[in-house]
Amino acid sequence: MNFEVLDPGLAEYAPAMHSALDPVLDAHLNPSLLQNVELDPEGVALEALPVQESVHIMEGVYSELHSVVAEVGVPVSVSHFDLHEEMLWVGSHGGHATSFFGPALERYSSFQVNGSDDIRQIQSLENGILFLTKNNLKYMARGGLIIFDYLLDESEDMHSLLLTDSSTLLVGGLQNHILEIDLNTVQETQKYAVETPGVTIMRQTNRFFFCGHTSGRVSLRDLRTFKVEHEFDAFSGSLSDFDVHGNLLATCGFSSRLTGLACDRFLKVYDLRMMRAITPLQVHVDPAFLRFIPTYTSRLAIISQSGQCQFCEPTGLANPADIFHVNPVGPLLMTFDVSASKQALAFGDSEGCVHLWTDSPEPSFNPYSRETEFALPCLVDSLPPLDWSQDLLPLSLIPVPLTTDTLLSDWPAANSAPAPRRAPPVDAEILRTMKKVGFIGYAPNPRTRLRNQIPYRLKESDSEFDSFSQVTESPIGREEEPHRHMVSKKYRKVTIKYSKLGLEDFDFKHYNKTLFAGLEPHIPNAYCNCMIQVLYFLEPVRCLIQNHLCQKEFCLACELGFLFHMLDLSRGDPCQGSNFLRAFRTIPEASALGLILADSDEASGKGNLARLIQRWNRFILTQLHQDLQELEVPQAYRGAGGSFCSSGDSVIGQLFSCEMENCSLCRCGSETVRASSTLLFTLSYPEGSNSDKTGKNCDFAQVLKRSICLEQNTQAWCDNCEKYQPTIQTRNICHLPDILVINCEVNSLKEADFWRMQAEVAFKIAIKKHGGEISKNKEFALADWKELGSPEGMLMCPSIEELKNVWLPFSIQMKMTKNKGLDVCNWTDGDEMQWGPARAEEEHGVYVYDLMATVVHILDSRTGGSLVAHIKVGETYHQRKEGVTHQQWYLFNDFLIEPIDKHEAVQFDMNWKVPAILYYIKRNLNSKYNLNIKNPIEASVLLAEASLARKQRKTHTTFIPLMLNEMPQVGDLVGLDAEFVTLNEEEAELRSDGTKSTIKPSQMSVARITCVRGQGPNEGVPFIDDYISTQEQVVDYLTQYSGIKPGDLDAKISSKHLTTLKSTYLKLRFLIDIGVKFVGHGLQKDFRVINLMVPKDQVLDTVYLFHMPRKRMISLRFLAWYFLDAAVFSSVLAL
Repeated sequence: MNFEVLDPGLAEYAPAMHSALDPVLDAHLNPSLLQNVELDPEGVALEALPVQESVHIMEGVYSELHSVVAEVGVPVSVSHFDLHEEMLWVGSHGGHATSFFGPALERYSSFQVNGSDDIRQIQSLENGILFLTKNNLKYMARGGLIIFDYLLDESEDMHSLLLTDSSTLLVGGLQNHILEIDLNTVQETQKYAVETPGVTIMRQTNRFFFCGHTSGRVSLRDLRTFKVEHEFDAFSGSLSDFDVHGNLLATCGFSSRLTGLACDRFLKVYDLRMMRAITPLQVHVDPAFLRFIPTYTSRLAIISQSGQCQFCEPTGLANPADIFHVNPVGPLLMTFDVSASKQALAFGDSEGCVHLWTDSPEPSFNPYSRETEFALPCLVDSLPPLDWSQDLLPLSLIPVPLTTDTLLSDWPAANSAPAPRRAPPVDAEILRTMKKVGFIGYAPNPRTRLRNQIPYRLKESDSEFDSFSQVTESPIGREEEPHRHMVSKKYRKVTIKYSKLGLEDFDFKHYNKTLFAGLEPHIPNAYCNCMIQVLYFLEPVRCLIQNHLCQKEFCLACELGFLFHMLDLSRGDPCQGSNFLRAFRTIPEASALGLILADSDEASGKGNLARLIQRWNRFILTQLHQDLQELEVPQAYRGAGGSFCSSGDSVIGQLFSCEMENCSLCRCGSETVRASSTLLFTLSYPEGSNSDKTGKNCDFAQVLKRSICLEQNTQAWCDNCEKYQPTIQTRNICHLPDILVINCEVNSLKEADFWRMQAEVAFKIAIKKHGGEISKNKEFALADWKELGSPEGMLMCPSIEELKNVWLPFSIQMKMTKNKGLDVCNWTDGDEMQWGPARAEEEHGVYVYDLMATVVHILDSRTGGSLVAHIKVGETYHQRKEGVTHQQWYLFNDFLIEPIDKHEAVQFDMNWKVPAILYYIKRNLNSKYNLNIKNPIEASVLLAEASLARKQRKTHTTFIPLMLNEMPQVGDLVGLDAEFVTLNEEEAELRSDGTKSTIKPSQMSVARITCVRGQGPNEGVPFIDDYISTQEQVVDYLTQYSGIKPGDLDAKISSKHLTTLKSTYLKLRFLIDIGVKFVGHGLQKDFRVINLMVPKDQVLDTVYLFHMPRKRMISLRFLAWYFLDAAVFSSVLAL
C-alpha cells in the first residue's frame, strides 16, 4: 500500500529510533498492557498479551481470539499467513521478522531481516520465506537461516512483489519498471517498463496481472507479454488497496480535495467481463484495506486505520450492523491479512501488537497444512511412563534386553494354533463415496484415523461387526448411509446425478414407475413442487387454470396452466416449473413475504420449510384469486352450458372461500359485526397442551372446530366507549367452502408434542375398540381374502402398524346449525354404512369432507430437510393416464412417485415427519362444476405483433409473419432453432479419480427462437424470429455459439425484434397443439429450456436421425458440411 498518504502521526516512528539490535520499551506505551508479559533482557516480549481465560467464539462470526506483542513499541509494517504451514508472519518497521504458530499464536521464530529498512512485503514458499525491503530481497528459512540475499540497485524503492509461479517473481516499486527475478538462479531475467510509475500493489488472476499505482490507477496487463490491456482510473488522489475475485475488482483510496487528500468512502467496483465500472459501494468506515472473503458469498472486508471493520456484498448495500471494532493497542492499524482458509484475520497496529480474529474456536489457516517442524527437546536418560490404556501405544517403546533364553511367548507348536487378527471393516464413508474404474475403487480420505495406523482391538464383540454387515456391496447400497436412519428411503431428499451427457443417461424410471409426471428439484425455489402437484390433482382447479389466459406478462395463473398442460402430456417423464418459478420471482408480494430463497439458503436448508410452504400456500391461493377475479368470466367458459363463476367473484373464491361474520363484543355491551372471508384456516391448539401429560383425548374435529369458530380476548377500538377496550371476538360461519385448506402450524416442540400425545391416545383407544381383532401385520390367510368379496367382509381389520402415529381422520362431517353455529365430528367408513352414502347434504346443511392431500415436512439433518406430499389421485386422472378407473394414494417427492397405503398418508412420526398442510374436499365435488377444457390459445398469436425494442426498425426485420392463408395444418413441417444465455454457472467438483462430477447444472434462459416454414411458396423463410426480453442478470451471453450480444435483450437499446417469453411461448404452444412436426438439431434440450412438452411423434431431431448405436452424437457443423457442403457458425466465430 502507499504509505505516503497514511496518517502523519506515523512520522514519529523513524527507523533510526528503533535500532533492530537494541530494542527498548516505548515510554508512551501503556504499562497495563505488559502485565504478566515476560520480557527477555533486551525488552522484547516473549508471551502473548493476556486475554480473557474463556473466549466465546460464535460459529460464522468473526471475533477476537488472541492478541500478541511482536516487537514492543515498533509498528507492524506487514503481516502474512503462511500458505504451507499453520503460521503467521509479522514484519516490523525496524526490519525484524517474527513468526507465530497456530491460532494460539505461540512464538515460533524471531530474527532480523534488515538493519535499517522496514519490511515491505512477505511471501511464503515451500522451503522458506521471501522478505522484501526497500532495495533488498532476502530468502530465509523459517528458522532464520539465510538461503539467499539479493541486493537491488540503491536507487530502487520497492514496495510490492508477486509470485507468478513457483520459480518466477515480479518486484515493483516507485520506479518506472518492474523486475522479473528467477528464484532458481537468483538473477534478474527481465525488466518491464511501466507507463505510470509507482506500482505499490500487484495481484494476479488466470487472465491478467493487476498493478495498482500511487496515482490512483489500476492497470490490467497480459500474462505473457505484460502489455496493458485495460486501465481503470479509480481515484483522483491515490490508491490505498484493491482486490480481485471472480469477475469483480474492488478498490479503495483517496480523492483530491481543496485541502489535500481525503479518504473516499465510496469503493469503486468494476466488472471484468464488460470492463466497466458498476455502482460504487458506499461504506460507513474510512477504507484503508480491503479483501474479498469468498466463503458462502463474495463478501468484502473493509478495514479502516482506526480499527473499524465492515463486511458487505460488492454488488449490494452496506449495512451499518455489519461493522465490528478491532481494539488496537496503538492509535492506528498498519496491516491486514486474510488466511487462505478464510477462517482467520490478522491485524497489526502501530504499537507492535498483532490481533487474531477468527470465525471458529479452533480455526485452521490453510485447508491443507503440512506438519511444522519444531526443535527437538532435550533427551534425558529416564524413559517416560507408558499408558497401557491407549490403543495406539507402540509396544516397541518397551526396552527388552537381549537374551538367548526361550521367551515366554515362544509356545510349542503342539500347544498353540495360529489365530490371525480379523481385519477391521472398511470405513463406511469410504464405501459410500467409492467410485469404480475397472476393478479399482477410488474414494476420498475421510480422515477418521491417522495415516498407516490401525488401532489394536484385542477384544472384538460380534455386535461391532454385525453393524457393518448392513453395508451392502451393491452400487445402490453404497449410496445409502451404512447405519440405520429413521427417515424412510423414499422420503429422503432426491437429487439428480449429472454426467457428461447431462440428464440423458439418468434413470428417472427407477424413481417413478407410474405414468404421472414428477417435478425436477434443481431449479431455484423448487421447494413448492409438492404444492404444485396438490393443485394439479384438484380437478376443478386444474380445469379452471388450464382454461385461463390473459395479457399479463407475468401471470401465475397462466404459467401454472402451462405447467399443468405439460403434466397432462407427460407419460412418466419429469417436468420442470422453470417458467412458473421465473414469474413467481417477479411478484413483489412473494419477495416481501420472504418466499424467494437464495440458492445457498435452499441448498443448506437454512429456511424453515414448514413455515415457508404454509406461507406459500396462502400466497398462491390469494394470487390466483386476484388473477382470476380480474376477468369477470373466464374466456373458455363464455357460452358454456354451466356458468363456472358469477360476476364479481372468482372460481378460486367459490372453491376455497369461507364466508363468515366476525363479532366483537365490548364489556359495555356494544357489539360490532363485520363480514369477511378467508381462503384457508390455521389450526389453533388448546392452551397448555404440552404440559398436560395425562393423555387427554382431543379429537381432530374438536381442534378444527376451535380453529374455525375462533374465540379470543383482545384489545380493540369501541365506538361507544371511544377508546380501546378488552373485547371478546368470535367468528361465525355463514358458508362452508368446497375445499377446506388447513395450515397445521406445527412450528415448535409444543405443537409437535401435542400431535404425538394425541396419536398415542388414539392408538390406545383403537386397540381397545378392536380388541383382539387387530393383526400384527398386513398379511391375510386365503380364507380372509375370500371373505373380502362379500359385503360382510368389506371392512378389513387394521394392523398395529396402520394404527401407530395416526390422529388425523380420513373424513370429517360438518353441519351448519340454525344459530350460525358449526358442528364438526370425525367421519368413518362405519358411519357411512350406517347412514348411507347420500344423506341429503344440501337439505340438512350436512357436509362430509374427505382427505385429499397432506403436505409433510421431512426433518433430515444430513440434507437440510425437504417437503413431500401424499395425494389421493382421483378416477379421472387414472382414466386419462392408465385407462383404469380407481382411486389410489401416492407419495410425491419431486420426481419420485410411488403408490402408498392410505394409512401412510395420515401417519406422522413427529421425530422426522411433520404435517404442514391438509386439503379436505367435499364429496361429489366434481359433479358441481363444469370440467370441460377448451384450449384458450387462438391462431391470432401467430400474426404480426409489435416489438418491445424502442430502436427496432423495419430494415432489421429478419422474418415474415404468417398470413391467414398460411396457417399451419396437422403434419406440416416447421424448422426450429433456439439460442440461450446463461443465468447461473455450473457447479461441479473433481472426484478423487480425476473425473468431473456436476453438482448443479448451469441455469439457462431462452434468448432467441426462430421458426422456418417447411412448405409452401415461402418455404425456408422464417415466420418467427423473436428475441426474448429478460429482466434477470445474465452471466454469459454465449456469443461464440448464439450470436447474442450484450444489449440485444434490453428493450431500451436493442435493435432486434424483442418480445416477451410468454408471447413466444404461446406461438410454440399453438404449433404443438395444432399438430405440426418440428425439425431441428438437439431439440430435446431446446424444448427443455423453453419448458415445453412435445410428443415424440411431432419431433424430427437430426441428432437421433444420424445417430448410430453406441456411438457419440454428431454435431450440426459436421452434418452441414457433409450433406450440404456448408460451413455453419463461421460468421459467429469471426465476431
